Amino acid sequence: MNILLIGGTGNVSSEVAAALYRKGHSITTVTSGRRPVPSEYTAIIADRTDPVIFREKLRGFHPDVIIDFIAFTPEHCMLDYEIFKGKIGQYIFISSAVVYEKPHHRFPITEKTPRSNPFWPYAQQKIACEEYCESVHSEQFPVTIVRPSHTFGREWIPSPFNSHNFTIAQRILDGRPIILHDRGESLWTLTAASDFAEGLSGLVGNPMTAGEAFHITSDESLTWSHIYVEIGNALGKDAIIEYLPSEFIAREYPEAYGMLFGDKKEHGVFDNQKIKRFVPGFECKKSFSDAIRESVAWLMADPTRRIFDKENDLLIDRLITAWHESGKTV
Repeated sequence: MNILLIGGTGNVSSEVAAALYRKGHSITTVTSGRRPVPSEYTAIIADRTDPVIFREKLRGFHPDVIIDFIAFTPEHCMLDYEIFKGKIGQYIFISSAVVYEKPHHRFPITEKTPRSNPFWPYAQQKIACEEYCESVHSEQFPVTIVRPSHTFGREWIPSPFNSHNFTIAQRILDGRPIILHDRGESLWTLTAASDFAEGLSGLVGNPMTAGEAFHITSDESLTWSHIYVEIGNALGKDAIIEYLPSEFIAREYPEAYGMLFGDKKEHGVFDNQKIKRFVPGFECKKSFSDAIRESVAWLMADPTRRIFDKENDLLIDRLITAWHESGKTV
């Protein structure tokens, strides 16, 4: 099949593209051009935020399947619909597990868990995207919704917020403290991008998925404190952890409010029976311990891969200093 990935070079989408290519599909990616595209794929350079250029670049394209990784507002989905209605066999909208109700009322989370997240505009936009996709789902525009949770690849080390580079790992290696919210006791599910890719690729081209929604996550849930034990083990150095209340972090750094109260502060434990029914034999094969060791090995192999965010580093220091000066304890 001819598959168009809107996105395709990011942390998760690059693994999905690779998995689909290995299965014999023809891959076209729509990207901003900031990251290289493998020579085996066809690349279309277009700015998602410029609807005129986006429309011009894609109007004559007729893929069998579209997977949109970078639709973050209903307007993005509307543009996809305008361009591709009646021209495709499947539209896969990559949503997020942040759409599930917060705070949670029942575990594990299933696809029937209500959608509601009053804490995070990002989640509210994803909910609005899902609602729009459901409203236009038809034979001319068959929609499948996929909700990843916290999915990480080889390029970065997970953390409760601002986790997109090597900054946290470098602090651990330098013997400097990192931050966890509350007492680090909330359960959390981290999924290797390569495992997620296998689940998603199993949904591609399957007509039985039309009108359905799926989350795809690992079955392993760990406390945040345990997660950082494993990260320390992979780095060969124990993490020094400062536990700060979520309320304090959000007050001092308002950008963290949605990420914590609308996501990481809550338990993230998922029931994956639905994806396993639709993709027989699928399961996430990598434990967090194994997956994080792969990520660390890749990052340590080349210094240029270890991106250090000085601004985030200073933010961590500022939050820890402010907490100490408050004289409070968790």
